[in-house]
Amino acid sequence: MPLLLRTSLSGPQKSVDLSREDADLRVRRTSLLAMGGAVVDEGPPGIKAPDGGWGWAVLFGCFVITGFSYAFPKAVSVFFKELIREFGIGYSDTAWISSILLAMLYGTGPLCSVCVNRFGCRPVMLVGGLFASLGMVAASFCTSIIQLYLTAGVLTGLGLALNFQPSLIMLNRYFSKRRPIANGLAAAGSPVFLCALSPLGQVLQDHYGWRGGFLILGGLLLNCCVCAALMRPLVAPKSGGGPGPQQSSRRLLDLSVFRDRGFVIYAVAASIMVLGLFVPPVFVVSYAKDLGVPDTKAAFLLTILGFIDIFARPTAGFITGLKKVRPYSVYLFSFAMFFNGFTDLTGSTASNYGGLVVFCIFFGISYGMVGALQFEVLMAIVGTHKFSSAIGLVLLMEAMAVLIGPPSGGKLLDATHVYKYVFLLAGAEVLTSSLVLLLGNFCIGSRTEASKPEAAAPEEEKLQKPPVDVSVDSREVEHFLKAETEKNGEAVHTPETSV
Repeated sequence: MPLLLRTSLSGPQKSVDLSREDADLRVRRTSLLAMGGAVVDEGPPGIKAPDGGWGWAVLFGCFVITGFSYAFPKAVSVFFKELIREFGIGYSDTAWISSILLAMLYGTGPLCSVCVNRFGCRPVMLVGGLFASLGMVAASFCTSIIQLYLTAGVLTGLGLALNFQPSLIMLNRYFSKRRPIANGLAAAGSPVFLCALSPLGQVLQDHYGWRGGFLILGGLLLNCCVCAALMRPLVAPKSGGGPGPQQSSRRLLDLSVFRDRGFVIYAVAASIMVLGLFVPPVFVVSYAKDLGVPDTKAAFLLTILGFIDIFARPTAGFITGLKKVRPYSVYLFSFAMFFNGFTDLTGSTASNYGGLVVFCIFFGISYGMVGALQFEVLMAIVGTHKFSSAIGLVLLMEAMAVLIGPPSGGKLLDATHVYKYVFLLAGAEVLTSSLVLLLGNFCIGSRTEASKPEAAAPEEEKLQKPPVDVSVDSREVEHFLKAETEKNGEAVHTPETSV
């Protein structure tokens, strides 16, 4: 039902009928305006997401950035044997390079949100590309493992983080109706680059050593700056030769997302999921070797997993983008998590190479579904205006789980020397996360349904209630009356997408 707002325009007071949803958006923007802060680099109000055009160039840039961000920490591991020989250290010492890279990618989420909200996506990504390249170039001159931690780990990880999060934000602004398939195609960059960077790293090590390989990889990371140049901000057209619409002011990091129960449920579920999500790919090769499989055939398992993942992500994005499926994207994401956890449980029973091949096929499908849907669902929950802060906070919570997950699996393996228990633990964690998301969504959905009788009350009753007195900037209301009703990059919230 319409909600009556009293607004002050240039003349006497007038009454403006706004829909409940639009009024709620204006109230939130006005309260944020009163809170102060820096101007957020978000899509201009009143302009629709293009869903094409230059958005395809943005999608390509996001594809490359996602590939570097997720595949690079794994691809660096091909140099570990040379580093062990060079510095006389153990495998666990060199493994910290990949761990630090991932920790920086996830743990600096709030910092990235602050930088994006202060300076915009494109400048942050340009600086991030320089940091990532500089880190690998400096690493090629290191003389100790500590120096590698600081250069290849901290500096390169920070650079990749400053590219990854802004690229997702820009993708959210350029795509609305086609956003699920766009997210799926961008997420496919991870397995594609993993299949390419790992063999490339081996070739570079054979021909130029680890120092030359790091130097060349540092040059490749400069392509992040090229991708940053593709992130052209959306510009609202000026109407009648007057000034364009004014953007609202907002804090650098919007912590009000924690008041959204849907966001809290999603963040908790995602953190539990990450505890077990990355464990099977880390241990599946060792699992095969423990069964007596030759090293070459054991390593081929990851190739199978990555190949299936390449096709699973765009397919999941395409299915989610269907009109009849998109309102239920939260349930589809919960199913993907359940599917992944169930695959881990069944994979623990594998007793030969054929069983592990089947496990990798189904794990690749479920893993690709999770990768394609996780950020799409977050975008649907918080909307365009809060996504830059929400993704930073979620990545920070996931960073803690990333640091705990694989080491806890390793400790369980050291204590039992049975890989079956490691897969059972990972599967139980992912299954738990799917139940948290599903049950939380049911709870919020039931509360939404309970509020429907009030919405269906007679209009005469509602008119007797005192109107909500909200002070809104006259320029904002005037622009709102002229603007199109479709919002930039935001899915309409229904009981099904209320999480």
